[in-house]
Amino acid sequence: MPLSEEAAKKKHAYTMQYAKRTYKRVPLDLRIENYELLKKTAEAAGETVNGYIKKAIEMRMNAENK
Repeated sequence: MPLSEEAAKKKHAYTMQYAKRTYKRVPLDLRIENYELLKKTAEAAGETVNGYIKKAIEMRMNAENK
């Protein structure tokens, strides 16, 4: 059953509060050609660009913190 407009607004507000206290956004600027290569590489790996970046960061942090 779809949410009422009021319930949808409350859910959105809660989701935004949760995200604000749980996540930290990290802006990333790439040259267009680097982004295109990143996108193509992520797609070839069956991942989204966001998922590919997160996995790459996690792998490097794990390697450097051992």
